Amino acid sequence: MSLNLNDKKAVVAEVAAKVAAAQTIVVAEYRGIQVGHLTQLRAKARDQGVYLRVLKNTLARRAVEGSAFADLASEMTGPLIYSISEDAVAAAKVISDFAKTNDKLVVKAGNYAGKPLDKAAVTALANIPSREVLLAQLLGMMQVPVAGFARGLAALAAKKEAEAA
Repeated sequence: MSLNLNDKKAVVAEVAAKVAAAQTIVVAEYRGIQVGHLTQLRAKARDQGVYLRVLKNTLARRAVEGSAFADLASEMTGPLIYSISEDAVAAAKVISDFAKTNDKLVVKAGNYAGKPLDKAAVTALANIPSREVLLAQLLGMMQVPVAGFARGLAALAAKKEAEAA
């Protein structure tokens, strides 16, 4: 069922709003994937806060026109699913994780903050730990010197106490 002009404008406006707030867009070819598997992919995307949509490529090109993702328009050919996220890693992670278990989903290209990404770069972006994990690692690294200093002070106090006794 084709869309009338007003429906097309509404779709372009909706996608353009998502693109305006996005940091990352990943496009993947989904030819031959069963509907049940696509439903699982959509559920994972929803859980991660990723906007996932199958669009006509002409509508997607119009949505990214004039944005930092305009370079991605040249990759928009064939049956594509668009993964758009405000989180820098989430869109790539959802698509890459699903592509590992389903060989019919083929990552085609991506764009992070206006920089084009090929398939290898999308996979590398997907392998970056999430923001929460990175913050936890940073906090752990910041605690190491303080904990070492506290242990040193405790050992010095124990030594002084042993000498006094």
